[in-house]
Amino acid sequence: MSATLHTRLIREEARRLGFSFIGMARAERMDEEARRLEAWLHKGMHGQMAYMENYFEQRVDPRLLVEGARSMVSLAYNHYSPQRQSDPEAPKIAQYAYGEDYHFVLKHKLKTLLAFIREQIGEVNGRCFVDSAPVLERDWARRAGVGWVGKNTLLIHPKAGSYFFLAELILDLELIYDQPIKDYCGTCTRCIDACPTDAIDPQGYWVDGSKCISYFTIELRDAIPEAFKGKFENWMFGCDICQDVCPWNRFAGPHNEPAFEPHAELLGMTKSDWTDLTEAVFQRVFRKSPVKRTKYAGLKRNIDFLNAGE
Repeated sequence: MSATLHTRLIREEARRLGFSFIGMARAERMDEEARRLEAWLHKGMHGQMAYMENYFEQRVDPRLLVEGARSMVSLAYNHYSPQRQSDPEAPKIAQYAYGEDYHFVLKHKLKTLLAFIREQIGEVNGRCFVDSAPVLERDWARRAGVGWVGKNTLLIHPKAGSYFFLAELILDLELIYDQPIKDYCGTCTRCIDACPTDAIDPQGYWVDGSKCISYFTIELRDAIPEAFKGKFENWMFGCDICQDVCPWNRFAGPHNEPAFEPHAELLGMTKSDWTDLTEAVFQRVFRKSPVKRTKYAGLKRNIDFLNAGE
């Protein structure tokens, strides 16, 4: 079979599995992206995310992750939800964490896709990745034409915005490759202007991760610095501000993934429910959620920090 047919088969099966956008790029070392990552790390913008320093060469060269790698398949899966928490004073949680942990939901789909490729095409060496290995997901999605990387450093698709999970297959299979698309951010600075902690560079395209609300509420294990009190705009886990204000997200449509529907109790919880949160309620509501990552103590720390900043 030809590379053209292989590419078409993979695209069709990926769409059947629910992926909205699929792009292909040649597996090679990312020299320009490597320089940017090195500069970002050198400036300490990863904060306490020491793991970002690990496996540097693997991050910038997928051929070190899969022997004989020839292609990177980049996939985007919609998670946009028009639903919102009912109490406007309740501490907020990022949309991506409303439902079940995307790592498991998407990894299952990727394994199904890889099994399909082997069944239809033959013995293909490949690996699946969902935000859990040294892969520069947004850069590969950009290279594969899935979207452009916006001033908030998130991937943006011109017809659907940025509320997507990214996932990848690295394959030792030649495919037909896509081209990057144009950057349509233009002169817009809404994400830069809206960020309450000034994490986004004034020129855009560069985020100081150590000043990002998502970093403080998810990654940071120490106490949140007092200097940021009153600047979180009530976000207790993650942050959607730079996406909420992005004009391209007017094109975002609701996801069709049952696993991403919020837990029955989540959106109805009031400010006082969160203030009085018990570990039993935490375990019940977030049993399958990515919020588990911060643990009960971490979420309580975040809620207490918000209350102290009032």
